[in-house]
Amino acid sequence: MLTKQLLDTTRGRIVTLLQAKSLTIDELATELSLTSNAVRAQLMAMQRDGLVHRSGSRPGTTRPSHVFELTIEAENLLSRAYIPLLNQLVQTFANSLPTEQLKSLLRQSGKALGDELLAGRRPTGTLRSRVELASRLLNDQLGALTRVEKNGGFAIRGVGCPLSALTGKHHGVCLAMESLVSEVVGAPTHECCVRDGRPRCCFKISDGGA
Repeated sequence: MLTKQLLDTTRGRIVTLLQAKSLTIDELATELSLTSNAVRAQLMAMQRDGLVHRSGSRPGTTRPSHVFELTIEAENLLSRAYIPLLNQLVQTFANSLPTEQLKSLLRQSGKALGDELLAGRRPTGTLRSRVELASRLLNDQLGALTRVEKNGGFAIRGVGCPLSALTGKHHGVCLAMESLVSEVVGAPTHECCVRDGRPRCCFKISDGGA
């Protein structure tokens, strides 16, 4: 598996060690049978990538040694709990709520997420600029890979789907993303997502004559 391949690298082995406890450079070097300089170079790169940070220091023989630990972002990336739990939550809602109520709940969730991504700012400018902003937010904040197309009206199309583990089983999840895009662009949006095989995002935006 890809995760195992990543964790078998030097950087991955550092992550595995730091999952258990915070360590100094010398402690990591001993565990990995590497030089302190080699470990330091890896940690500096991992700091730049937001995977580790310094969490304090410990007394050393000549001077204090910095202690490193994983960031919350790194812990989130390593977690395998999100997708199974989200699947169960959506399935529970689907089993418990009428279809229209479930759709309304998903739309509200997407709208709220759109508001959060905008951080209270209301997009201005042309419709094109707002559609391009929505595409960037999907890519930068949600891990999508989308592009903006203009063929009559505007469309945001993806080569994949950041929620593919959900959308294949729960088509209504696309409605949440539809509402997110609509909230950002400030115009009616309709999902045209591909859910067969490898799911792919698609959102058509009405220009309303703009």
